[in-house]
Amino acid sequence: MYGAKNLRILVTNDDGIYARGLWTLVAALKEAGQVVVVAPDREQSAVGSSVTLHQPLRAREIDPPVSGVKSYSVEGTPADSVILALKNLVDSEIDLVVSGINEGANLGDDVLISGTVGAALQGYLNSIPSIAVSVGALEDVHFDPAARLAVVLARLVAKGALPKRMLLNVNLPNLPLSQIKGIELTHLGRRSYGDMIQEGHDGKRKYYWIVRGKPEWKPEEGTDIWAVLNDKISITPLHAVATSSRVLSILKELSPTILRELFDRD
Repeated sequence: MYGAKNLRILVTNDDGIYARGLWTLVAALKEAGQVVVVAPDREQSAVGSSVTLHQPLRAREIDPPVSGVKSYSVEGTPADSVILALKNLVDSEIDLVVSGINEGANLGDDVLISGTVGAALQGYLNSIPSIAVSVGALEDVHFDPAARLAVVLARLVAKGALPKRMLLNVNLPNLPLSQIKGIELTHLGRRSYGDMIQEGHDGKRKYYWIVRGKPEWKPEEGTDIWAVLNDKISITPLHAVATSSRVLSILKELSPTILRELFDRD
């Protein structure tokens, strides 16, 4: 084998159980270990790390497009799929969670609402090395370079070369491997949308439809956005510590004022 252990790999996504990117990834990862698939039954983009708490979850085993891979379709979110896999559907320890391959990049601020990243986050929160993999295109997507990269990273996990508590957000330009210009280790950039609201009426009541506008890029060197725009692979290590040290410092200075005004009844 390529490392100290034969990996048990959980694969999921947010594009749905029959997405081509998912099964390209699965076929490649079979080289690195034993693969099990637990993924949403339909496309679930932009649901972030949403977990279903107010209705039951249902899962069914499916006949997979890649032979020899235990596979389940879940009527729920990407995060639901990982939680259900780890707590119920998979009867042995998982060594690696890989989410993808997503059609469309997950860059900058998008990671906060990405279902692809949200699924990988659940692995990370369970102290399992986890990787979210995306390609920056929605049509004519080159999945093979992303799948090959996932195998390389999986082998490093098998060797113990990467930390156990790890969450990587990986984005590739939509290019053949021969045209990719390298790998950049990056931090999250800023990518925002001018969201628009479309109004309508269904004959009974008014409804609103949120429509994502064209993204506004801030391609500063060193960011994930800059890397992909420059035909490079971006690998961004993420973590779940969301405390803002800057705001915390300001609030510490203001806390006597806040406390005094809180108890000031005049």
